[in-house]
Amino acid sequence: MSALADRRVGAFVNQHFVSSFQKVATFRIVGGQKQGGNVATYFCAADGRVLHVIPGPVNADVFLAEAQWVVESVRRGLANREKTGKLFKVLFREYHAERLRQQYGLVVEPVPFDPELESSGALTYRDPSGRPLAPVLPPPPLDGPDVKFGLQLLQQRQAAEAALPLVRFVPDRAGRRWALGPLAQAQMLLAAHALQPINKLYGTVFEHILGEKISTKPVEIVTPFPWRPEGKGGQPLPGARRLATP
Repeated sequence: MSALADRRVGAFVNQHFVSSFQKVATFRIVGGQKQGGNVATYFCAADGRVLHVIPGPVNADVFLAEAQWVVESVRRGLANREKTGKLFKVLFREYHAERLRQQYGLVVEPVPFDPELESSGALTYRDPSGRPLAPVLPPPPLDGPDVKFGLQLLQQRQAAEAALPLVRFVPDRAGRRWALGPLAQAQMLLAAHALQPINKLYGTVFEHILGEKISTKPVEIVTPFPWRPEGKGGQPLPGARRLATP
């Protein structure tokens, strides 16, 4: 992710977060070039519950804005928890719903409770062998546009979202369909599931939002030397499978 090479991003992340990396899917390296795969950035509490997620690569300005929002929202949530008596989890879901309305002009009702999730039932993401990995998390229903947002601004936002990779057209309660890019989809999802453990959330982010398959298979490296017998037809070299490293 090119954003991580930006000095401003690096300084802010180093000041406020502890960084780590984990591979949750596979991809191929052919002739030194990566094929397939994607990336998601999770901002988590110390116990691994997800505060926010950036699905897919973004530029440095977007990454920094999202990271700053997380830090500011945590401070806001801690202060408001004392004032209102609300659970921090509930406040953070309200903040995500609020941000969806403010940035995209769309309204969802934040979900204050955690539904029971199947760990190995039909609504479960699985690896290619069928082993259950993570539950499928449904986003909250989309109520529709915020009437205070303004029609012209809403149309501009919709045009911008519709042009993004991995856009989804999500129906609201009235059957109207609205364009949501990956980050808007994440805001909507977290209005119902913020502060869920990362091991429950990552499947929906990676498979539903990013359209990738979770896999425990190692990275496949294909030989760049096609004249070698084992390289014909783009077949991987024997023993060339290895785990991805950061």
